[in-house]
Amino acid sequence: MKTEYDVVIIGAGASGLMCAAQAGKRGRRVIVLDQAPKPGRKILISGGGRCNFTNRRVSAQNYISSNPHFVKSALSRYRPQDFIDLVRQYGIRFTEREHGQLFCTGSAGQILDMLLAECRSAGVCLAFKISITGIERQGSSSRGFRICTARESIEASSLVIATGGLSMPAAGATPFGYKVAGQFGIPVVEPRPGLVPFTFQSGDKAVLAPLAGISVKARVRTGSASFKEQLLFTHRGLSGPVILQASSFWQPGARLTIDLFPDGNLGDLLETLRQTRPKRHLKSVLAEHLPTRLVQARIDEKLLNCPIHTLSRQGLERVIDEIHAWKIQPGGTEGYRTAEVTVGGIDCRRFSSKTMESQDVPGLYAIGEVLDVTGWLGGYNFQWAWSSAWAAGQVV
Repeated sequence: MKTEYDVVIIGAGASGLMCAAQAGKRGRRVIVLDQAPKPGRKILISGGGRCNFTNRRVSAQNYISSNPHFVKSALSRYRPQDFIDLVRQYGIRFTEREHGQLFCTGSAGQILDMLLAECRSAGVCLAFKISITGIERQGSSSRGFRICTARESIEASSLVIATGGLSMPAAGATPFGYKVAGQFGIPVVEPRPGLVPFTFQSGDKAVLAPLAGISVKARVRTGSASFKEQLLFTHRGLSGPVILQASSFWQPGARLTIDLFPDGNLGDLLETLRQTRPKRHLKSVLAEHLPTRLVQARIDEKLLNCPIHTLSRQGLERVIDEIHAWKIQPGGTEGYRTAEVTVGGIDCRRFSSKTMESQDVPGLYAIGEVLDVTGWLGGYNFQWAWSSAWAAGQVV
């Protein structure tokens, strides 16, 4: 059986549903295909079930890409306020947390329901449990495509790849989008897990695993990237917002530099106390600022039990270095299983930043996480999904 549409969108996630609604509003006949039994599974589990759907402060600096200017056009034409206005239109209540992050007051399901309502009102057809067996171009110079499934053959003038990355395979992530790009000769920037916890090397794990559950504010540097937020020790490694942020920039084999006292100057503090309270033990001073178990894991016990005035200059510098510039080489990351995003993806240098259309294959579009665009933690990836989908939806 053969059916015809103007637009076929592969992927019923955030970007796919948004693009479908936009195209449908323009009177385009749109169908969304997904292998999953239901739409938007990653939306539902995002933000602890409350969906960090955007951020009030979004700029190109909040994204990682081999083409750092690529995001500017779409982000400038469909802004966070545009999506906020849509959320308000549907009466969805939300709260603002630190750093401009916006979350649903209720559940993430409200965002999914809103997108599905937008699709219904635009006449979009949604099809699930679809296994795509092949994609063909209808002639080398044509904008047409034939998408073959186990059920039927679908023809359309525009094909949109909105399949996401490799993160969270339990939620249905697959490399399908990358395979489509490869089929049409479009390069893919090597994918790797992003916004993901680190694991310890075996030697560090023996010392640091007992700190599981401890959370402190820290500054973490890797390469030229630096972030200051909460750090969480786990049984397997390091997590928390600051680690997730750093992980997207980290290269295997590289070390992290961690400042466990980012809002103070331990050198100045100890120097002052050497003059004013010289008999205080180092352990009691540090315990006022950091968890005792963490201090004991970082500083030699002999130093901790010394009165401050007895510490040599070398000893003081060693203490300061252990707290302000702790260097550790992760064993790796927890991988795509727990990664929130994929760094890398379809090379966006081969796509129009205004329309999301391939420069090599007329009528082929890619949006959202499947592209080589990765946002920071904090609603930036959802905003890229909305903005890139909106841009494509105006022209497909």
